Amino acid sequence: MVVTPLLPALLDPPDRVALRFGDTALTYSELAGAAGALAAALAGRQRVAVHATPTLHTAVGVTAALLAGVPAVPLNPKLGERELGHVLGDSAPEVVLAAPGVELPGPLAALPRVDVDIAGTGAVPRDEPPPSAPGLVIYTSGTTGPPKGAVLSRGALASNVDALAEAWEWTADDLLAHALPLFHVHGLVLGVVGPLRRGGTLHHPGTLDARALAAAGASMVFGVPTQYHRLADQLESDPDSGAAIGRARLLVSGSAALTAVDHARLHKATGLAVRERYGLTETLILTAARAGDEPEPGTVGRPLRDTEVRLTPLPGEQGDGLGAVEVRGPGLFDGYLNRPDATAAAHTSDGWFSTGDIGRWTPSGALALVGRKATDLIKSGGYKIGAGEIENALLEHAGVAEAAVIGVPDDDLGERVVAFVVPAGSAPGERELIDHVAALLAPHKRPREVRFTDSLPRNDMGKVVKARLPR
Repeated sequence: MVVTPLLPALLDPPDRVALRFGDTALTYSELAGAAGALAAALAGRQRVAVHATPTLHTAVGVTAALLAGVPAVPLNPKLGERELGHVLGDSAPEVVLAAPGVELPGPLAALPRVDVDIAGTGAVPRDEPPPSAPGLVIYTSGTTGPPKGAVLSRGALASNVDALAEAWEWTADDLLAHALPLFHVHGLVLGVVGPLRRGGTLHHPGTLDARALAAAGASMVFGVPTQYHRLADQLESDPDSGAAIGRARLLVSGSAALTAVDHARLHKATGLAVRERYGLTETLILTAARAGDEPEPGTVGRPLRDTEVRLTPLPGEQGDGLGAVEVRGPGLFDGYLNRPDATAAAHTSDGWFSTGDIGRWTPSGALALVGRKATDLIKSGGYKIGAGEIENALLEHAGVAEAAVIGVPDDDLGERVVAFVVPAGSAPGERELIDHVAALLAPHKRPREVRFTDSLPRNDMGKVVKARLPR
């Protein structure tokens, strides 16, 4: 049986830059040499940890592990000692890959260390592991308990990147720019494995700064809403950078919802409409707005090729079309490392993966997400309400910069809708915001209370951590 290589461009390197981080770059030939040399040193290991700083060394280290057929465990360099100890104890890596001279934290420093030499030279291994072999073990954020290691096969990585390439018309001619962390699916799978599998170029400027992005000359840009919000701020006073960025063909946002306000600001500054997509660590990317389709703000596009998405009606749902998002397809993980119980609990009795999200279909066939079942489904006055709908409505008000909505226990309603709002300038009146939402949505979805705050608690990927909001 002939197995298709996961990274075919490294077997026959094209004459172009593969990776650029800041001012340092490797061509495909140079990357093949450096990763090939490191792969030889990793051969036969069960698993390797990667101190996943946003650097060329991390990208080379993960590439080498994939070439060697050794599962890589990318580690957030900001993990606390307890979390780090849990992940290392669970995944049991034999060595840690790191940039030379970097001091490793606590438990990681106790592991045998292999420094990543980006100037190394060696042959790329020609033996390709089967698609079913594990490629990455990426740990979840641990918001509902200790982090769990999602085992992603090589076949899942390949099929997901290929489906995205079809949706986004992604080719070897594309130069991708992003400034994402390299320990999550977004920055690592889409942002490193993606361009290398296509044979294109990745430019990681460190931050999604307007001038740096304009100078990169990217044809594709990946970012999270926080980055795009800050970029929109910069572009308001830098029209030249906006025009340069506008020569890209695709801006893609993910990991959280991009507000309608920032959609409009970015379109005004660049002439480009941002596409959104949706996925989880366990599923890779499930849905995406196509390059050739007119974007529909507030949605995350249609299911990718070979991926099935269904909405299972919520018990007692009263006609808003909301459902629990359940999926199956070739990009799904093989299970949680060492956790068959958690793996089984995450699937329905007929084998679909339960994402924990709530969504609805739009008339165009796109998926609109309204929140997480655990934190964003509010049961108020006999209705089930998605917090995301209310947040999007609030963000359409000119006086709202950020918003997060939760349900707070209420003796009469069961839960009442409470909105936390970061004002844009002077805070609007509470009643004004309540009436604004009531005019856009059904009356039962209006906030019963608005609390103004200077900022919302967020994690490393820019997602609001609602557990940290005061009840």
